[in-house]
Amino acid sequence: MTGPADGDGLAARVRQRIASSSAPVTPAAIVSAVRAEPTAAVLGDTTLLRLADQVHDDLVGAGPLAPLLADPEVTDVLVNGVRVWVDRGRGLQQVPVPMGSVDDVRRLAQRLAAGAGRRLDDGSPYVDARLADGTRLHAVLPPVATGGPYLSLRTFRQRPFTLDELVRQGTVPRPVAPVLSAVVAARLAYLVVGGTGSGKTTLLNTMLGLVPATERIVLVEDAAELHPSHPHVVGLQARTANVEGSGAVGLTDLVRQALRMRPDRLVVGECRGPEVVDLLAALNTGHEGGAGTLHANTPSDVPARLEALGLLGGLPRPALHAQVAAALQVVLHVRRSSRGRVLESVCLLLPDGPDRLVSAVPAWLRGGGPASAARTLAELLKGRNVAVPPILRGPWPGSAGAA
Repeated sequence: MTGPADGDGLAARVRQRIASSSAPVTPAAIVSAVRAEPTAAVLGDTTLLRLADQVHDDLVGAGPLAPLLADPEVTDVLVNGVRVWVDRGRGLQQVPVPMGSVDDVRRLAQRLAAGAGRRLDDGSPYVDARLADGTRLHAVLPPVATGGPYLSLRTFRQRPFTLDELVRQGTVPRPVAPVLSAVVAARLAYLVVGGTGSGKTTLLNTMLGLVPATERIVLVEDAAELHPSHPHVVGLQARTANVEGSGAVGLTDLVRQALRMRPDRLVVGECRGPEVVDLLAALNTGHEGGAGTLHANTPSDVPARLEALGLLGGLPRPALHAQVAAALQVVLHVRRSSRGRVLESVCLLLPDGPDRLVSAVPAWLRGGGPASAARTLAELLKGRNVAVPPILRGPWPGSAGAA
């Protein structure tokens, strides 16, 4: 029986054997290399396969981080030098993972970046890439990373949550789940907003799974993260410039291409630039039911955030608010709490005042129930022949101004 130290030595010898061979690094080749070791004869099948998996992770996978990335509860893995932190939905916790030396972490970061077709070295000390399994990688090397290397990995969930699963885990209150279904059924355009890591993509993935199977969803994303459970989804992903500085394809170009692809639902994974102008134009020309995510700490920040993005696209403030009032109806605010990620509020974007500037008016608040725009939302749903969920049927606390 081999102990941990013996196992580490055997793994190192196997890695060296494979590295010196010109054969492709396949699982079969790794198992053969393990069996070729003189001490492998005393290993049981379970130990041999576990050792082969370890060598595979060290050579082509995420190395010592692989078990964390395989954990379905882990959403983020962060490496600061040789220290490792994980987020399982309840905030960051440091975990004991043997990362080796700083040079080992640097080599791991470079190997992961190279596997994604990206360069990471002294001449290009940071990288943003997507691994083969969908994990999003960001890495920064010293001296830019003063205490690094720094690695940030956002895991990819193979199967989106269903709405019932979000209800069971407390993200969406049970009485509000029919409201989300009704928003999709009524083809209301909506934004999922919140801070970094608040669960925006998770909720959007779930809601896109509610779109009828007879409709075509076209996704436009900076990095392909949305994988809704739907039979007809096509995705467009932005492309960065090559080393010569050419070949970039931005979200604005992709939104315009998406409009030529007969979308029933146009979705921009994250609105972060002038593409918001093209999205609003699309939603105002018959493409109802569109959606996207937006970084905003509160719903009240959404109009100002859209203003800033609209200015990047050359759309002045009054025109931006007029476009938003006509194109977008609902804002879903998600937040990270001590209990995990939760839906905090459902709001409507409604124009008000002599300038008809749009503001986010709550229709439902966590802890407060139906709010002032509940009646307006109910009328929107009723006007589109969608049954009004019980929580929106009144009595209402007050009515918001007419849209």
